[in-house]
Amino acid sequence: MHTIKRLGKYSGLVLLCSLSALTGGCKDDSTPKSVAQPAAAKNSLTGCRQCHELHPDPDHDFGCTTCHGGSLAGNSREDAHQNLIAAPAHPNQMKKSCGKCHAAEVDNISTSLHFTMAKKVNTVRQAFGATSSLKSLTEIPIAAQLTTPAEVADDLLRRRCLRCHLYNNGDIYPETVRGSGCAACHLRYADGAITDHEFIKSPDDQQCLHCHYGNVVGADYYGRFEHDYNWEYRTPYRTDESYPRPYGVEFHELAPDIHQQKGMACIDCHSGREIMGNHAQQPPTPKISCRHCHDHQSGEPLPLANLKTGKEGLTLTTKLGNKELLVPQMRNPAHQTYKDQANCTVCHAQWSFNDQGTHLLRQDYVDYAPWTRLSVQGSFEVENQLDLEEYEVPFMGDKITGTNYLGLWFKGYELRRWEQPLIGKDSQGMLQVFRPILDLHLSVVDPEEEVIFDAVTINKYADRFRPYTPHTTGKAGAFYRERLKTTMPDQSLLGSKKDQKSAGPEKIE
Repeated sequence: MHTIKRLGKYSGLVLLCSLSALTGGCKDDSTPKSVAQPAAAKNSLTGCRQCHELHPDPDHDFGCTTCHGGSLAGNSREDAHQNLIAAPAHPNQMKKSCGKCHAAEVDNISTSLHFTMAKKVNTVRQAFGATSSLKSLTEIPIAAQLTTPAEVADDLLRRRCLRCHLYNNGDIYPETVRGSGCAACHLRYADGAITDHEFIKSPDDQQCLHCHYGNVVGADYYGRFEHDYNWEYRTPYRTDESYPRPYGVEFHELAPDIHQQKGMACIDCHSGREIMGNHAQQPPTPKISCRHCHDHQSGEPLPLANLKTGKEGLTLTTKLGNKELLVPQMRNPAHQTYKDQANCTVCHAQWSFNDQGTHLLRQDYVDYAPWTRLSVQGSFEVENQLDLEEYEVPFMGDKITGTNYLGLWFKGYELRRWEQPLIGKDSQGMLQVFRPILDLHLSVVDPEEEVIFDAVTINKYADRFRPYTPHTTGKAGAFYRERLKTTMPDQSLLGSKKDQKSAGPEKIE
């Protein structure tokens, strides 16, 4: 049985984050709301407030034991923390804690795609041969032996990919640490720790970016495109480590979306009903589209609660700044000509993500020298082991259960570009912007350095590309007609999957 030696120089940060999550809700029941407690009187306090100073919002200004359990009568840390619930907003606890007052919201979000991630999980699994359709990421199986590409994809999802879901507290970078469950969106985190205990009804964009960073939709709304992993392409060049990496990897700063420039936040278009809606209902809540607002016809219902009609036309009031914005309508004749042929982003996306040839290698033995130039990996676990080079075996945690298993997933790209969007036709014949999100190549090397899976990928090259909505909207420009052509790469067939086998994941104690 292998043993993990220690977490290394970042263990203090891990401890700090854990303590912040633990202490972010403690308040003595007996302390009046209106009485400020001076420092000199702090030792006279009883209960949780002897150790924990916090400022809850008015709606949650009640005793911390209501959510966190523990004992107010305890005179020592050990006694006070008996039966403590460190993270009451975690999915395993939120029905018993948050659900006391927010039962409907908890029931709804438990089936939402934002919570289950079923669509994303099933898309990847089925691309690599899985035949079942899972209702939630928690159902991703752990194979006793990796004998198929689908089982390799399952291991990849559980251990490398699924850091941004509500069962997890995010990766350990300054702006990716967050709460779990309800707290992921509704409690503020910054610089790797909780900032206060004021629950926020309407999350700002910084909350969204705790998950929607890197080359993921959301980061592009702010014009961010992640640097390559190779040190040669990660400017600015420095001889020290002073350049901050709040999201794990530095990023280029490109043109932000016009809606962001005008002052709109994510929640101005993406309502709570869409994000937290009960997607077990049929049909699910439809997402807002450009045409809902910019081609709104008189007499039609308003698609968003923060829209209204007036003398000047349709206006939107931003939810966070109460800024009133006139919504321009589609008046160019090109809209009538092409609106049923092309998605709006085909002409209006300023740029899009284009990461082609994403290679992921699970290595089950210690040899980090080949990865020196790719030491920034966008994963704290990987970077920590590459930096310290002192663990007995490579390991990586299951992002759902937290259990560590043998093997470390490395990542690299053949090409990273923000060039002109790739244009192709979807299954209904509509022109869309595509990205190579499934251009994945999965490899596994066992502890004896034997290659078990070698760059397993999807047979049909065209299936590696999926339509998506880049959040980089701007003016179409004079040459928009050039966009109305298919620019997808050659639709040839590549390779065949191999019949490969591997030992299953070995648990690390």
